[in-house]
Amino acid sequence: MAEPQEESEPLLSRARGGSGRYCTPGVAACGSVQVGPGAPAGRDLCLDQAVVLIEDAIQYRSINHRMDARSLWLCRWYYSSTCQWVLSLTIFLILALAFVETPSSLASTSDVRYRLAPWEPPCGLTEGLEALCLLVFTADVSVKGYLVGWAQFRKNPWLLAYLVVLLVSLVDWIVSLSLVCQEPLRVRRLLRPFFLLQNSSMMKKTLKCIRWSLSEMASVGLLLAVHLCLFTMFGMLLFTGEKDDGPDRERLTYFRNLPEALTSLLVLLTTANNPDVMIPAYSKNRAYAIFFIAFTLIGSLFLMNLLTAIIYNQFRGYLMKSLQTSLLRRRLGTRAAYKVLSSLTPQGVGVKPQDVLQVLQKVQLDNDHKEAVMEKLHSRDALLSADEFQKLFDTFDKRVTKEHPPRPEYQSPFLRSAQFLFGHRYFDYLGNLMALGNLVTICVFLVLDADIRPEDRDDFVLGILNCVFILYYLLEMLLKVFALGLLGYLASPSNVFDGLLTIVLLVLEISTLAVYHFPHPGWKPEMLGLLSLWDMTRLANMLIVFRFLRIIPSMKVPPAPAPACRAPGLSTRPALPACHLGPLWEGTPAAPRPVMLGPCGRQGTVGPSFVGEDRSGGGGTRVRALGQ
Repeated sequence: MAEPQEESEPLLSRARGGSGRYCTPGVAACGSVQVGPGAPAGRDLCLDQAVVLIEDAIQYRSINHRMDARSLWLCRWYYSSTCQWVLSLTIFLILALAFVETPSSLASTSDVRYRLAPWEPPCGLTEGLEALCLLVFTADVSVKGYLVGWAQFRKNPWLLAYLVVLLVSLVDWIVSLSLVCQEPLRVRRLLRPFFLLQNSSMMKKTLKCIRWSLSEMASVGLLLAVHLCLFTMFGMLLFTGEKDDGPDRERLTYFRNLPEALTSLLVLLTTANNPDVMIPAYSKNRAYAIFFIAFTLIGSLFLMNLLTAIIYNQFRGYLMKSLQTSLLRRRLGTRAAYKVLSSLTPQGVGVKPQDVLQVLQKVQLDNDHKEAVMEKLHSRDALLSADEFQKLFDTFDKRVTKEHPPRPEYQSPFLRSAQFLFGHRYFDYLGNLMALGNLVTICVFLVLDADIRPEDRDDFVLGILNCVFILYYLLEMLLKVFALGLLGYLASPSNVFDGLLTIVLLVLEISTLAVYHFPHPGWKPEMLGLLSLWDMTRLANMLIVFRFLRIIPSMKVPPAPAPACRAPGLSTRPALPACHLGPLWEGTPAAPRPVMLGPCGRQGTVGPSFVGEDRSGGGGTRVRALGQ
């Protein structure tokens, strides 16, 4: 392959405004090849920067943060799985405190007649747990503020709100302890959901979408309010002014005054118990139905559907913008990593595959994607250009599908025929049919024994049928293991689900037979062990009904046939008759924006880019496009 050509205007060049002012003294910069004692330190810093930038690209994070050696270590530590798990556990803990704090709702029943007095935690117990959570959140906002810098911290409303909520919570916590937990109001309880909101990117996007949709939703809401007010006045004019006694009392109740009439029509518009409002008036005069029909047609079928369409359209548009922003962040991080690694080459253009391999060894990435990228790198020795580097990391957008374990090979023709028979999908259909038959028998006996007390029931026939079906389930599991092999059987989640329930049913059936012996006429429930015969039968039936969920993966809508074509520029396999297009993105922001890398980077811009499908294989895996 030809050597990569030098770019006419590099991404992070000084011509685009990079002044090199972010390079700290005493640290070898990545802007050029270093020679001398500081060369290893500068090279390690560049590799660490590339690692963080690629991790930011994988997680769709912003690269606008500090890039010195200490900040890089802190950034990787903060975004590690352990720290994020601790943060998630802290959010769960502070939200779960509401179940045990006074007044506690942690009881077995919500009926006040039977509910025992809930446990009241002593003063200081929940406050101590809350203090630990607030300390974790304080460390969280401190690390975020340090990484992005004070200038960016002031521009981020989420971080500012995070700081304000923490300060208010700490003040309220101090007030609670000073009053020995006897304060009449705890403000910090109202602010706790913010911690979940602030650490969830999806909830942030939802709130932004709602904020953008408020103007259009407000216009339709105003139309709904006018609609309700007009028909409220019509209803009061139609259904009032009569004597409020006798059979008309119920009809006139809904429109006696303005608040009741408005509430009645709001119920008629939004809830399912609308006959309560319509039927009393309709029973008096059939012509009153015109009023309710007109109200329902305009309100429910037009205005409410219009509001739903606006919400759907806004969320759909915001979803596309969010995907474009995520793609731009990924491309920006990948391109910045390329620019940092290219500074290690003598010409300053191109990236050595060995450097990329060193970076991949440190990147927190699942092994399947890492092996797929490393497989591509091992097959080449030339420098990687910017486009090749970008295409290399497009593998992150693909979904890795592991190949099914090979089936066992048998020498006997009879065994091979049996393997083909029991490994065919029609054998699964037979198992689904048997599960349906077992479910039908349980339903029949539930209907027949509905009016019989449990102690008077004869479970002889149902016990025999359950034994037969459970034996079939066991035989089906063993035959599938024979046909697919143990690893092939365990590779399917449906088979694992079937196998676990079959083993549980078998243990339960053996326990039932050991305690209550084989089914016989007059096989009535008794209490000989931990559970009565009736309880054990009910438990087995519930597990059988739960096992029937195995048919859900089989209930799929067949996909539409793809056109027989080949997309230009996309690699396809000759064995596939139809083209398989991956996600093609467009509409990325045309206006470039500056990038600030820190000590080893300089400012630059990133333009729009596109992504298509790519296929690669290696290490027993197959990489294909992720469906969007």
